[in-house]
Parts: sequence; C-alpha cells; structure tokens
Amino acid sequence: MASEATILDVDGPHGVRRVRLSSPSRVVWPRAGLTKLDLARYLIEVAPFFLRANGGRPVSLERFGGTVEGDSFFSKNPPRGAPDYVRSEPVTYPSGRSHPQVVLDEPAAAVWAVQMNTIVFHPWASRAEQPDLPDELRIDLDPQPGTTFTDVVAAALALRTVLREAGLESFVKTSGNRGLHVFAAVEPVHEFLTVRRAVIAAARELERRMPEQVTTAWWKEERGARIFVDYNQANRDRTMAGAYSPRALPHAPVSCPVTWDELTGVDPAAFTVATVLERLRSTGDPWEQLHAAPGRIDGLLEWWERDVAAGLGELSFPPDFPKMPGEPPRVQPSRARKGDGAQAE
Repeated sequence: MASEATILDVDGPHGVRRVRLSSPSRVVWPRAGLTKLDLARYLIEVAPFFLRANGGRPVSLERFGGTVEGDSFFSKNPPRGAPDYVRSEPVTYPSGRSHPQVVLDEPAAAVWAVQMNTIVFHPWASRAEQPDLPDELRIDLDPQPGTTFTDVVAAALALRTVLREAGLESFVKTSGNRGLHVFAAVEPVHEFLTVRRAVIAAARELERRMPEQVTTAWWKEERGARIFVDYNQANRDRTMAGAYSPRALPHAPVSCPVTWDELTGVDPAAFTVATVLERLRSTGDPWEQLHAAPGRIDGLLEWWERDVAAGLGELSFPPDFPKMPGEPPRVQPSRARKGDGAQAE
C-alpha cells in the first residue's frame, strides 16, 4: 500500500513548485500536537524572513526519524535524489576536508528539507559564495545552572554596549531554549579564526565588566553560576539554530529575533511554530536591517592585540578540532592539578 502523502504548491522566485510531502499527519511535536504538515506550512509562511536570515548559506540539517523526543542526526551533504532547486556548494571543514553542503535558496527547498525530516536548521556564518569569510559575527550567551533568563538578558544588553564601543551594531534573538544569540553584520574580509579572535576580545571585555555574571571559561567546572560566552560558536563549521528555525523541544519553540527595546519583557517560550507567524504579521521582522550596514571588526582585533600584549592569548578549541597554535592544554583543570603527569585524552 502506498504511504500517505500530499502535494504542496510552493510559490517562489521561479514560480510554483510542487513538493511531495510523505506522512503529513505524522506528529512531530507530541505535546504541542503539531505534525509534519504543520511544520511544512509554517516554513512556507515564514519563508521570506527565514530565507533572508538563512538562505544562501551552507546549512546543516538536523533530521529526526520520528518525533522531537527521538534520536536525530546532522546532514550536511545533499542527500541522493535531492531536487535540482536544492543547491550545494563546496566548503572546507576544520579537518581540511572539502565537501559540498546544502544551500537553501527558495521556499520549496525549505519544504524539501521538511520532507527529509529536518526540524532544526543550522546556517553557517558565511555565505555560500565566500564560505571562508564570515559576514556575521555571532555570540552565543549560554546560561549555566543557577542562572536565569533575566541574567542572560542583562549580559546581552551589556554586550550590545561593548560591541557599539567597538564600532558594531548588533541584533538579538532567542535561542529557542534558555539562551540568547547576539549577531552583528560584518564585512566578509576575515577568515573564521580571525573573527573568532574578535569574538573572544568582546567576550573578555564583557567578562571584565560583569565578572560575577559572565565567564569565558571553557571547562564547565570553572564556570559557576554565570553566563558562558561560547566563543567557539565562531569557529568554522560551528553553527547555531538559525533565525525562525524551529527547535526540537516539546513545546515547538522557534529561535526568534526580537528588538532590543522589547528584550527585557520577552518570554522565550512564547515564540513557537504556532505563534510566530502572527507575531510577524503584527510587528514585522526585527532583523530586516541586519545586513543593511555591515561593520568592521578592526576595533575588536585591536582589543585582541591589547590582551595578547597583556599575556592573554588563545582559548581552548573544541575537542574535535586539530591542535591549534598557542592553544592551552586540552586537559580539565582539576585533572591537571592531580599531578604533572596528567594528560589530555
């Protein structure tokens, strides 16, 4: 017996495309009662805003075999049989290996990704035409145990001031969970490692101003009840959920752009697949002007050089990265203190 399916007519820049959606009634978010068809319709309606933020970039697709309560995997390369309107472009990973990665250019491509059981979209900070040169400086404010969303908001507002002092205007969105993501459009003239150093410089400046509330400590045992500024999200092939991307949590939240003025009153749980469309209709897209006037990271790089001269250098890289020049030893501080023979695994 043929599986249940429906055909969606998806309008776009090249006219209407007919996209087959199998198992449209399959429940994706059991607690919210939202189905695969609900997700596809959401992405069709939100497409102008979703693609402005995430389109034209290499994107990793977080795909689920069943509901959000089940297992997932990341799909980077275009699956066999992808339609011709799903573009791919070669990118280079930290290992030095190069491979094509999916790029979404139109609403039908996003609906195709839903057909492939994608729930979360993770775009690169660079565009497909210049994948080695980020055009977004991204900072992930990650709340640790013992902190609240109010604490994250305070850190974000202070970070906005720090970035302004460095010559960058920033934009903010909810992560779709407990954190916040702060973005600034930058001219695509520096490679990922240089942009990462700019992020570290901003993070260290924020940490100086809020030492009891913010930390750059890579090891969890050193963070305490502070907001972690995850500078490693600025690395090549490190991504976060894109603007207007759904998240794989029970209430079907969305990573939602907000204005700085409304941030202090925001309830991140209120932004869901079922509610964000009405918000966009009534308030518009707070990120519409994100790339209107890209800035430069020269000021932050001057701060980086200042900190290096003061004895501060590289911070730890993720464990799956090659060993990087100037990087601290990859060993937990508590293990290192046990004896001179402690080695990183």
